[in-house]
Amino acid sequence: MKAKKAVKKLDKVQTLLSDVIDQYSEINPNVRDLLVSARVSVTRAKEAKLFQPSPDSVKKPSQKAEKPHLTPEGKRKISLAAKKRWAVAKRKGVHAVTGRPLSKTG
Repeated sequence: MKAKKAVKKLDKVQTLLSDVIDQYSEINPNVRDLLVSARVSVTRAKEAKLFQPSPDSVKKPSQKAEKPHLTPEGKRKISLAAKKRWAVAKRKGVHAVTGRPLSKTG
């Protein structure tokens, strides 16, 4: 579980314990002491160093951001090369992508 999520859950538990202790003031003193100690334990757990992010969990930049983008000139060259391949394939009578013979319609 991630640290942020654990702290949120501990906050919720602490709030619930406080509500129970406040609403039921006529609770058996032994039970009340247990609830108070549970609330204190939750508070200590939230403050503990356990939930400090470790240096290993630092996010690295995505690989996608490092890829160079095509310039308009590069896109134009690719488009022209594809058109040439399609023209050659059409002259040969085959489909440019699949390589199957083109059907004659008549």
